[in-house]
Amino acid sequence: MVENIEVNEILINTEYLDLFIDESQEHLQAINDNLLKLEQAPHDRSIVSEVFRSAHTLKGMAATMGFEDLAHLTHNMENVLDLIRNDKLEVNPSVLDVVFLALDDLEAMVTDIASGGEGKRDVSEAIKQLEQIENRNANDVIAPSTKSIESDTDLQTIEQYDQFERTIIEQSFEQGYNIYLMKITLDPQVVLKAARVFMVFDVLEQIGEVIKSTPVAEDLEQEKFDSDFLVTVLSKIQMEEIKDRILNISEIDSVDIQGVEVGKLSSSEEVLEEQVEVKNVEMPIETVKPDGIEKPPKQKTELNKTIRVNIERLDVLMNLFEELVIDRGRLEQIASELNNNELNETVERMSRISGDLQEIILNMRMMPVEQVFNRFPRMVRSLSKDLNKKVNLQIIGAETELDRTILDEIGDPLVHLLRNSIDHGIETPEKRLAAGKPEEGTVLLKAFHSGNNVFIEIEDDGSGIDREKVLKKALTNGVVTEEEASKMSDQQVFSLLFSSGFSTADKITDVSGRGVGLDVVRNTFESLGGVVTVNSEVGKGSVFSIQLPLTLSIIDVMLVELQNEKYAIPLSSIIETAIVNTKDVFNSHNQKVIDFRGKVIPLVFLKEIFEVPGSQLEEESYSLVIVHKGNKVAGLVVDSLIGQHDVVLKSLGNYLKEVFAISGATILGNGQVALIIDTNALIK
Repeated sequence: MVENIEVNEILINTEYLDLFIDESQEHLQAINDNLLKLEQAPHDRSIVSEVFRSAHTLKGMAATMGFEDLAHLTHNMENVLDLIRNDKLEVNPSVLDVVFLALDDLEAMVTDIASGGEGKRDVSEAIKQLEQIENRNANDVIAPSTKSIESDTDLQTIEQYDQFERTIIEQSFEQGYNIYLMKITLDPQVVLKAARVFMVFDVLEQIGEVIKSTPVAEDLEQEKFDSDFLVTVLSKIQMEEIKDRILNISEIDSVDIQGVEVGKLSSSEEVLEEQVEVKNVEMPIETVKPDGIEKPPKQKTELNKTIRVNIERLDVLMNLFEELVIDRGRLEQIASELNNNELNETVERMSRISGDLQEIILNMRMMPVEQVFNRFPRMVRSLSKDLNKKVNLQIIGAETELDRTILDEIGDPLVHLLRNSIDHGIETPEKRLAAGKPEEGTVLLKAFHSGNNVFIEIEDDGSGIDREKVLKKALTNGVVTEEEASKMSDQQVFSLLFSSGFSTADKITDVSGRGVGLDVVRNTFESLGGVVTVNSEVGKGSVFSIQLPLTLSIIDVMLVELQNEKYAIPLSSIIETAIVNTKDVFNSHNQKVIDFRGKVIPLVFLKEIFEVPGSQLEEESYSLVIVHKGNKVAGLVVDSLIGQHDVVLKSLGNYLKEVFAISGATILGNGQVALIIDTNALIK
């Protein structure tokens, strides 16, 4: 029997583990965010209540799932929060540091559980510090609430009934019912008091009718009582049996049960007269249901209009849809070849519907960047303390949405850039004051949409990047030659920071270095189809700008032709297409250029780049695709422009890594493979 129970518990735990992890992470994040807010507004009790609620829920969930360390630590943290909530403890940095320390342990344990661990951790230090805070305030803690009911007393002298309740009791007594008044005391360590109350009421409803409770049901449900409460029940069951049934509920400490003496009710009538009048006005029927049963009102649950879907299921859905997009292209090709009106109409309709479907599926995978950004305020707080700097992190555009796959990858690189900005960019308060700047430095983390891209910028008002220092280091390391260095623009020089093994730091710290260079950051972003650029001004600060595609799987492209080969150019990179007369092409520094809307832009002959076989014909005009990379623009020369298509981006596989200027391939409607051009690689 015991084994069966254990097996069932394991099954239940396994079934709810994912849900537990998701919700725990949400609560931890909420605690983290609200603690940071509390630091800014230490007297705002609504924030403390929010933190307390999250901690309380987390404790309950952890205890239910059997993660004792997690529940234990949360319980101690909750005690400290309770002191703050009841104005018995003042919020100050030292208190918050301890709570944050506990939060670190909680996060580590949840992470361990998510990784398949048991959530075990030595939390003695955090508990010790939390208890020290509690003990320091022990003298300030008021005596147990007067609401607590003294034991060994005549319960009927404590409980009072109004006229309506007395009438019910008297009539029930005449009909042969026993009227019991019982004081139920919960275990002081009980985790979910409201749940135990509900279980008690559930038992009582099985054996009779509850006509009154003190505190009222609403307060019981909201756990606004210490550890005991009074219940008056009508029943024909014997007193001892009722007591036994209630004591069978776990975490019930004691049940003191007495029979209500009807004769005593009238003696208190005069005393209660005034209360009867008041209560009849305030809650005439509230505590007594039409059927005479009082029970805690069910938790008001708002209808949740969202569901949680495992990301792997969305990946499967996306993969299937990608196949559908390829078949759609094939169908469109066949329809155009057969030139059948009915078929064309059907294919057009199918294309429209699949287009809508594609948008829906892509939107399902979109998540706000807040999912990544919300871990940074805490990191900046800790880092600024470690470095003795004052840093104000401002986040703008956290609601900007990005594909979940990309979102999962950008967290660590952004952490590195933020650490870099604070470590190397923001000066110490003394240096900032000496430079005439505010004592507190500002780091602005901004996300916004632009076309089919999302831009993320990290801007600081620190010391900026010293161009000469970067060049000197690059020359010393042999990254560039003297000749190259002399021709480099500021942005090109700053881009050298992303070279492998490159660092301008005078002293290696474990903050921004951490064994990972900016080259890894750039590689990560570029592997996602992104571009990183840097702008900086000495004394005024730096801006790291990251351009990312909205999604990676299905992209809009312009199909072009080189001889008999087809290539795809992502629409997100294209400014426009054009045809220029060869007479309008000029030579500048051994480079063919054109005047494009008053700006000289270089031409890139794709046939030469990709060594497309075939004779080179003298042409009167060139077909161009004007593309950009940040502020830089170039014209790609192609044989002909085919048109715009939605294509599924496929990897070239491990054998064809690092093919110059090719980011992948796609399958066209006729089964032909088209390579997708990485325009960023073509623009220097």
